[in-house]
Amino acid sequence: MSNVAHALQQPICMDHQMSDNKQTDQQLVSRVQKGDRRAFDLLVIKYQPKILSLIGRFVYDNSECQDVAQEAFIKAYKALPNFRGDSQFYTWLYRIAVNTAKNYLVSRGRKTPTSDIDPDDAENFSDAAMFRDNATPERILQRDRLKEVVFSAMAELPEELRIAVSLRELDGMSYDEIADVMDCPIGTVRSRIFRARESIEQKMQPYLEASA
Repeated sequence: MSNVAHALQQPICMDHQMSDNKQTDQQLVSRVQKGDRRAFDLLVIKYQPKILSLIGRFVYDNSECQDVAQEAFIKAYKALPNFRGDSQFYTWLYRIAVNTAKNYLVSRGRKTPTSDIDPDDAENFSDAAMFRDNATPERILQRDRLKEVVFSAMAELPEELRIAVSLRELDGMSYDEIADVMDCPIGTVRSRIFRARESIEQKMQPYLEASA
C-alpha cells in the first residue's frame, strides 16, 4: 500500500457488493426508462452523498455545490433514456457530475482551484468516517496533520491528476472505472495516478521523516 493510500485509508469494496449494487442500479434504471420517476428518486438518494463529495472537490461553496449536484442529476435523468448499460450506472453518473462541475466553473469564468483547500472540508466527504477512530490525543494530532498535508498536496495537483487520484483513493474506484469516468485509456489513468501519488508522497516525506 502506498503512503498516500495508507494516509487516506482507502475503502475496499467487496466484489459481491459491487455486483449487488450494479444489479440494483440496472433494475432502477430500467424502471426509470419505463417512466417510473420514483425509481430515479431512489438513485438520487443512493448516490447524492457521493456526488456531493465529488463535486465538492471542484466547487467549495456548499450552496453552489448543492446546485451543481442538482444540475448533474437533472442531466442524468434527461439522458437516462439513452443509457444502454455499456458502463456501470454510477461511473456514467460520475462522468456527468465531473463534466457538470467543470462546465459550472467555466461558465463563471473560474478555474478549478489548485490551492487553499480547507482540509476540514474532508469532514464533508461521504468517506469522512475513515478519518475518525479511537486514538490518543497525540495520534489524533498526528493523523490530522498528515491529513492536512495530503489534502493540501492533492489540492496543488493539476486537475486531471487530482481527479484520478481522488477517485482511486477516496472513492475506491478501479482503474477501469476511473477510465470510464474520465473518458480516457486505462494506461492514461495509471500514469496520472502514479504521477499524483509521486507528487503527494514528495510533499509527505518531510512530515513522515519528522514523525519517525
